[in-house]
Parts: sequence; structure tokens; C-alpha cells
Amino acid sequence: MKKLSFLLVMFLSQLFFAQANRFMYQVTMKPDSTDRSFVKSEVAYLDISAGKSLFYPENRLKRDSLFARMRQTQNFNFDRDQMQSLRSNLDFIIEKDYGTQKKMFKSRIARDQFVYEEDRPMIWKILPETAKIGDYKAQKAETDFAGRKWFAWFTTEIPFQDGPYKFSGLPGLIVKVEDDKNDYSFDLKETKKIPEMVAIDQRGSEITVKRLAFLKQQQQFTSNPAQATAIFRGGGMRIKADPAHRKKIEERRKEEAQKNNNPIELK
Repeated sequence: MKKLSFLLVMFLSQLFFAQANRFMYQVTMKPDSTDRSFVKSEVAYLDISAGKSLFYPENRLKRDSLFARMRQTQNFNFDRDQMQSLRSNLDFIIEKDYGTQKKMFKSRIARDQFVYEEDRPMIWKILPETAKIGDYKAQKAETDFAGRKWFAWFTTEIPFQDGPYKFSGLPGLIVKVEDDKNDYSFDLKETKKIPEMVAIDQRGSEITVKRLAFLKQQQQFTSNPAQATAIFRGGGMRIKADPAHRKKIEERRKEEAQKNNNPIELK
């Protein structure tokens, strides 16, 4: 009986550690510096498992699920309003490797997936101030990163030295982080176990570049969206856009670029 109980405990322990942890953050943004009353909010996930983490928007997971159903049914007709509602201001994925300390940023430009390794250290100053943030006792810290001053609250009650976006390196999980101008904030709202980390659907070629090269490429595409000569639907399936529809896409991208003039990273 004792041997059976021991084996049962071992099995349950292995099952627990085989699972991944999902931390759900409410992300609040003011993307337009000319209209600070306009606030956008969406949910993003930080999944942690086996020495690594993945940060991505919830809408990305919903879009991938929709595309998967299209491939399964071979029905590539979709509600454009539904697809529009699943667009995200957090159009990127961030992978952190705890062993190598590498942070990989992935974002789509036109039909390709660009990847760069974050090359700037995040240096924290831990402050004496403490507070109750949600259900957790947390301590305050600050850092200057990418042109903004950030204030973070971390808790040692969750033993992961990680957090949303590129934030990490504090002695516990970051449960809240915001910049001093109140343009961006990440607030932990919920945690749960999931069977395993998701496999994000990566359509298009993956191109690894330096961070500055990515920013240059992104700027070129923003200023000249006509470079995108096709739209992509489903799992790598390319469908040529007619000129009228392509023009509409270009106009929409230019309009979005004008309204999204307050990025999370200023330099």
C-alpha cells in the first residue's frame, strides 16, 4: 500500500510539472499621442514551461484557431468584421529562454516573419515600497528601457523571474508594470494551469535580423505598404488581391500608422 501511495504521489508530481503555467494580463494602451483620451485594451498571455516562456496576444490565439478551422473544413470564406475584431495592437511574440537569457522578438512584416534578439540589458532598481497587488504581496522596482521609465511590481510568491512583454530579471513574477506617462500598463488578472504551451502558427518565411535592421524594415513597410502585393489566408495559402482591394488595404494601413504613433518603445 505504501509503495502504491508513493507511486501515486510521484505520478501526480510529474503530471503537475508537465503542465504549463498561463498568466493572463490586461494590457492598456494609448497608441495615439495626439488623442490621449483614446485608450485600447486587450488580453495577452504569458505561458511558462520547462525553462522558457512565450508572450503573445489572446487575439493571436483566436485567429490561429479560426484559420485552423478553415484548413480543416477547406472553407476559406470568413466574416471580415470578425477578423477585424481579432486584430491586435500587440502584433508580436516574445520568447524568453531562461538558460541562455535570450529574448527573441518575432513580428510579421508583409508575408514574412522577422525575428531579432533583444540586445539591450534591462537594469532594475528595487525600491523599498511594497503593496498588495491583487492577491499578492508585491514590491516595487524601476527601470529605464527603450525610451521610457517603467515601474514594476513583482511578487516572490510566484517563483518565476519573468513578466509580460520583454520585462524580466526581478526575483519573482511581475504582476504589474506601467510607464511613468501612463501610456502602457500590464496588469495580471488571472492565472491557470494548461496542459502544454501552445504552438503558435508561424506563416511565411522566418528571417533572423539584428534589432536595428528590423526597425528599418518595419519603417519602410509602414511608409510604403504597397510593397505587400498579396494577402494571405489559411495555412500559407496565398491569394492575389485585386487592385481595388489592395488599395483599400494600403489606405487602411496608412491610417492605422497615423493613429499608432505612440509605440511602446520610443527608441
